[in-house]
Amino acid sequence: MWKNSGLCCLLALAVLCLRSLTHSQEIGSLGHPKNLRCVTHNLQKMICAWDVSFKGRHGQTDFCYTTDDFPLPVCFKTKEKRIEIAVPESSTTVTITTNSISGTTLATKGFEIHKKDISFVPLTPRILSLTPDFSTSTLNLKWSDNGSVFLSGLDAFWQIQILRKEAMEKVTQVTYYSKLTHEDTILSWNWTSDMPLECTSHYVKIRCYINVTQFAGPKDWSDWSPVEEVPGKDTEPDGSGVFPQDTVVAVGSDVTICCVHEEGQQIQRMTYGPEIYPLIHLSSRSSAIRVLNASASDASGTNVVCTLSETEMDGTVLFVGYAPDIPQNLSCETSNFLIIKCTWKPGRPSGLYGKRRTKYSLFERISGKNISCEVNEMNRERVCGFPVLPDQKTYNFTLGVSNPVGQTESSILVDLTQRVRPKTPEKLTVSGNSSTSVHLRWFINGSFAELRLLCQIEISSGHSEQKLHNVSIPGGKYSTYTAHLNMLHPYTKYQFRVRCSTADHFWKWSDWSRVEEHTTWEAPPARGPDIWRERSPSGKTLKVFWKPLALSEANGKIVSHEVSCYMLETPLEYKEVTEPSNSTEIKLGKNDCVITVVAKNHAGLSPPSRITSVELPNDNVKTDRAVAMGNGIYISWNSYPNMTCGYIVKWCHSSGSEPCRVDWQKFPSNTTDAVIKSALFRPGVRYNFALYGCKSSGYQLLKNIAGYMKELPPKRAPNFTVEETSSDSILVKWEDIPIEDCQGFLEGYRLSFAKGEKDALKPRSPELKVKNITDLTKKSLKILDLQGKTSYQLDLQAYTAGGLSPPNSLYVVTKEDSVGLIIAILIPVAVVVVLGVMASIFCYRKREWIKETFYPEIPNPENSKALQFQKNICEGNKALKTLEMNPCTPNSVEVVETQSAAPKIEDTEMMSPAADTTVLADGSDSETENHVVVSYCPPIIEEEISNTPMDESVGSSQVVYIDIQSMYQPQIKPEEEREIDLVTTAGYKPQMQLPISALKMESRSPAEEELDKSAGYRPQANTNTWNMDTPDSPGSVESNNENASFGSPCSINSRQFLLPPKDDEDSPKPSNIGWSFTHFFQNKPND
Repeated sequence: MWKNSGLCCLLALAVLCLRSLTHSQEIGSLGHPKNLRCVTHNLQKMICAWDVSFKGRHGQTDFCYTTDDFPLPVCFKTKEKRIEIAVPESSTTVTITTNSISGTTLATKGFEIHKKDISFVPLTPRILSLTPDFSTSTLNLKWSDNGSVFLSGLDAFWQIQILRKEAMEKVTQVTYYSKLTHEDTILSWNWTSDMPLECTSHYVKIRCYINVTQFAGPKDWSDWSPVEEVPGKDTEPDGSGVFPQDTVVAVGSDVTICCVHEEGQQIQRMTYGPEIYPLIHLSSRSSAIRVLNASASDASGTNVVCTLSETEMDGTVLFVGYAPDIPQNLSCETSNFLIIKCTWKPGRPSGLYGKRRTKYSLFERISGKNISCEVNEMNRERVCGFPVLPDQKTYNFTLGVSNPVGQTESSILVDLTQRVRPKTPEKLTVSGNSSTSVHLRWFINGSFAELRLLCQIEISSGHSEQKLHNVSIPGGKYSTYTAHLNMLHPYTKYQFRVRCSTADHFWKWSDWSRVEEHTTWEAPPARGPDIWRERSPSGKTLKVFWKPLALSEANGKIVSHEVSCYMLETPLEYKEVTEPSNSTEIKLGKNDCVITVVAKNHAGLSPPSRITSVELPNDNVKTDRAVAMGNGIYISWNSYPNMTCGYIVKWCHSSGSEPCRVDWQKFPSNTTDAVIKSALFRPGVRYNFALYGCKSSGYQLLKNIAGYMKELPPKRAPNFTVEETSSDSILVKWEDIPIEDCQGFLEGYRLSFAKGEKDALKPRSPELKVKNITDLTKKSLKILDLQGKTSYQLDLQAYTAGGLSPPNSLYVVTKEDSVGLIIAILIPVAVVVVLGVMASIFCYRKREWIKETFYPEIPNPENSKALQFQKNICEGNKALKTLEMNPCTPNSVEVVETQSAAPKIEDTEMMSPAADTTVLADGSDSETENHVVVSYCPPIIEEEISNTPMDESVGSSQVVYIDIQSMYQPQIKPEEEREIDLVTTAGYKPQMQLPISALKMESRSPAEEELDKSAGYRPQANTNTWNMDTPDSPGSVESNNENASFGSPCSINSRQFLLPPKDDEDSPKPSNIGWSFTHFFQNKPND
C-alpha cells in the first residue's frame, strides 16, 4: 500500500512541476515588448512608447538604453508603456524588460533606434484669444508660438481653419508664416468675414508645422488645437435684427446681409433697394442675401428691408462708396512764417458724406506733432494749416487720408526758407512831380527779417506794351517797401501793380496787388511834325499840310502849330494855326521860300520841320499801274541817283467830287519800292499816287501811279446796242464804263451768245459761244456765221483782275436768208424729180421682167399660197382628200380607145375606183409616198377650129374616184415633162390623159406651136407627176409607158370652153368672170 501511495505522490509532483513550467512559458510569451516608436516635440526630449502583447496586469518595465557616446546603460523603471529621454546625438540601443507584478521577468527585447526613426511633431498650439469686431466683421486671433524651446531662426507655418454654422462648415483655411526667436512670442492674425459675424456662429482652430532642415527624421503637422467659438446673434434669445447695421462698403464689393428673427417667425422676403434677392438659409433663426458688385449708393445710402409679415419688418442702410485716392500735388508753403499751408487735390470723390466722409490728418515726423484738418468738401483743392515751430526750418509732413472704406497717405519734405510765397502787397500808392519818374510804396503782412525780397512792378499804358521792372529789397517784419521808377514817358497815363517773392530761393510769386494809376507831367514835343506842300495851279499860293504827332512824340496836348515862310533868312509870313486844323495856305506870289512848322503844347515847342516851295519841272511824266496787295498797294520806281534827300509818295483819299484829302509818305534815297498802307484804303477804289524826288534845290515830280488796294469785279457791264443785223451776222457796239464803276483795272470784255431767248446762255450749253475782247480800244464786234431768222441771246460783261461784272443782255433775231430758202426748196424737188425719172426709165426697160415676176398671164399654182396646207396637219391622215388638176385630152383630137378587157365607160357613167390598178411602167421617178390624188377633169367642148391643120377626133374622158392619201402636190420632174403628149388643138384641154399611144407625137410644127399659144385654158400641172401607185388607180390597158389619168367627178358631155380661143370672139363668155389686177399685164384681143 505504501508502495502504491508513494508512486501516486511522485506522479502528482511531476504533474505539478510540469504545469508550473507550462504556465511560466505561457506568461513569458504574452509580455513580449513590440512597436517601439519615438517622437520629439521640442528637439531636446523625445517620448518613446511601445506595445506589449499581454493585456493583463503586469509589473514595472525596465527601460535601458545605450548610445555610441555613452556605452554604459541608462535604465529607468516605469509602469507606463512610455518614457521620456533626451534626444540622442547618435544611434541608440534600447532594451525593454517586462516584469510581472511579483517582479518576475516576463520578457526582454532589444531595439535599435536611429535618428531617422525619430519623428518631430510640434506641440499642439493653444489659442490665447479670439476677439470679434462686429462693426467690421473681423476676427482677431492670438496664440503663442512656444518658441522658447526651439532654436532661433526656425521657420514656422500655422494652418488656421475657419468654420461656420452649427454644422461647422469649412469656410476657409489659410497658412500663416512666422520665424521662431527662441522666445515665446504671441502671434496675431486678423480675418475679415464676407458675412457679418452676427449672422451665425464662427469657429477657429489652428495647428503648427516647424521646418527643421537639419532634423533627419520625419516631420509632421501638430494636432489641431481645441476649437474656439464666436457665437452669432441667432444663438441669443433676443438677438434679432438685420446685419450689418448701417455699414459702409467699397464700390464693387460683394456684400452679405442677414436677417435674424425670433423663434417661430418666418422671413417672407428680403430686398436691397427695389430688388428682391433669393434667401440663403443659415440656421433656424437666420437667413441672408448676397449682393454682388454693389454700385455706388446715394448720399443717404441704400435701404435693406427684411419682411417677416405684412405688418412686421426690420431693416438697415448700406452705404457704398470709394476708398480715398492718394492725395495729388501735395505742396506746403508759408506766406508769413507763422502758418504753413499745405494744399492738395483729393482726386475722385468717395461718395461718402457726413460722419462717413473722408478725413485728413497732417503728421510732422520730426516734431511728432499731428493735427486734424478741417477741409471744405465743396472746394476742388483741399487746404490744411500747420503752425510754424520755433527754431525748425525743415518739416517732414505725412498727409493721412481715411474713410470707412480705406485709407492712404502722401508725404513731403519741406525746407521752409525755400517755400515762401509772400502775401499780396497792400496799400499801393504812386506819387511824382516829374514827366519821366514816379515813386511807389506798398506794405506786406509778414515777417521776412532774415530774407531778401524780389518785387516785380508791372508798368502798362494805353499806347505801349506792358513792361516789368524788378527791384530787390531787404526783408522786414511787417514792413512798408518803396521803389523809384525812371525813364517814363511824359504826359502818359500809367497803371502800376506789384507782386513779390524771395530773392535767394525763388518759389512762387505772390498775387498781384490792386492796380494804381498815375499820369506823368507834360514835356515839349520830341520832334517836329511831318509836313508837305502843294502849289496852286496858278502858282501864287502854297498850301502846307502836316500830320498830327503821335502821342509818344507829342509829350502832351498839342494846342497849335506855328507856320513860317523864310526867304534868305527873311521871314515873309507867319501863322499860328490852332488844333484841330492840319493845313494852311501861304501867299507866295512869284517867290519861293522855305516853310517851317513847329508844334506847340503847354510845356513848350517842338523842333522845326522845314520844306521848300521850289518844284522842279519834268516834261516826261508817265503814269504806271500799282499792284493790289489786299492789305495795301505796292508801287515801285527806278532809282534816281540825283535824288539826294529821298522820295515822297503823295496820294489823295478821294477819287470823286469830295475834297481831296492829301496824304504822303517819305522814303530814303536807297528805296525803290514800297507797300503803301492806310486805314482809309477801301477795296475797289482807285487811288492816284504821285512820286516826287527830293533834291537840295527842290522837289520834282517823277511819275504818276494809279492803283487799288484790292481789285473787285466791275459794278456793271457796259451799255451795248445792236447796230446792224443780217441773215448770218450781228454787229454790236458798246460804251466805256466810268472809272468809279470799274473797281479795278479793266482787262477786257466777254461777249457770250447762243441760240434761244431765255436761259440760253447756260454754262454747259453746247450752243454757247464766247468772244474775249482784250483790246480795250475796240468798241464794236461783228458776230459771224449765224443762222438766218434765228433768235440769239447776247451777254456782254467787263472783267478785271477781281472778276466779271454782272451781264448786260440783249435778244436779237437775225434776218431771213431768201437765197438759202430757195435753194433749200429746189434741192429736194430736183432730187425727187431725178429719182422719179430714173425709176421710170428702169421700169420701162425692165417691164417684161417685172410683168413675168410680179404679174404673169397665167399664175403658177406652186407659187400660190391658196393650196398650201400645213404638212403636219394632214400628214399620215389617209381620210383627207384633195383635188389635183390632171391634163385632159383636147377636144380637137379624137381619142381612139383600144379594145381591152376593161369595160367601156360612157359619157355619163361612173367607174368604180376599185376596178383595176395601173402601175407606171415608163421607169420614171415617181413619188414613193403613199399619196392618193383625186384629179379633176373639166368638161370637153367639141368644136372644130377652121385653121386646124389636121383632123382631130374628140376623145372621151373617164371619171374615176380615188382616195386622198396626201394634201401635197407631186413634184414635176424635167424628164417627165418631155413625156407629155403634145396637143395642137385649141380650146379646152382635159386634165386626164388616156393611154392612147397613137396620140404621142415626137415633134411639133411651128404652126402647132403657134396654135398652142393661142389656145384657151391649159392645165398647169405636170402630168408626169401624177401618182399611179395607189391601189385603186386604173392602169392603162394599151401600154405600160402611158400615164393613166384619174378624173374627178366631171361631166364628159360638157362642150363649154373655160378660156375661149383668141380668135373666137363669138364663143360664149363665162358669166362669172372677175376683175383682177393682172389684167393690166395681159394682152387684149384687139391689141
